[in-house]
Amino acid sequence: MQFLVRYLIVFMLGVMPAMAADPAPTPGPGPQELIEQVSGDMLRELDANRALYSQDRSQLRKLVDKYLLPNFDSDYAARLVLGQHWRAATEAQRKRFIDAFYGALMADYGDALVQFSADRLRFLPFKGDPTADTATVRSEVKRDTGQMVPVNYSLRRTPEGWKAWDVTIEGISYVKNFRTDFGAEIEQTGLDAVIQRLESQNADRLKGGAAAAPAAKAG
Repeated sequence: MQFLVRYLIVFMLGVMPAMAADPAPTPGPGPQELIEQVSGDMLRELDANRALYSQDRSQLRKLVDKYLLPNFDSDYAARLVLGQHWRAATEAQRKRFIDAFYGALMADYGDALVQFSADRLRFLPFKGDPTADTATVRSEVKRDTGQMVPVNYSLRRTPEGWKAWDVTIEGISYVKNFRTDFGAEIEQTGLDAVIQRLESQNADRLKGGAAAAPAAKAG
């Protein structure tokens, strides 16, 4: 009996380190599956009531938030956008900037979204490494003109599952674009002024009625 107990102890000591070394599986769907599901569901809901979403920015924002907010890593994206200014910012400034930046990003994304429809969405084969911690999901959307518009999503693996942190439409990275613009503006006017401008701009856009062309420009 003592031999059996000693054997079991030795066996468990030998197995447990190996078991602990195995990484925990990432919860939820993989990057391609996640974006296909979220984009498809969002565009189908947009198609069902396109006139409302085209004329009412607040409803369009609610639609985008419904599908993207749980799956978008706004904290990580905001840190990338602020760069060196993130380290100097207070916790209150960081929180306000994250909210203001997310609002600006989703407003631009929503404006682009109303030009697309679910039946014109096509996902390209996934080319990433399934074991990597980052991924790019590529898609194409056909406009009314017949033009195929590339829409790519950058994602990263988190403890809560895969989350998107950037959207690139027609080669324009929203995070890169905001980083370039905000960096210069912060140097000139300071972080608080940038946050206040974004907050005011977001509030005005939500009250501004119909969606317009995306505001982002090439960076």
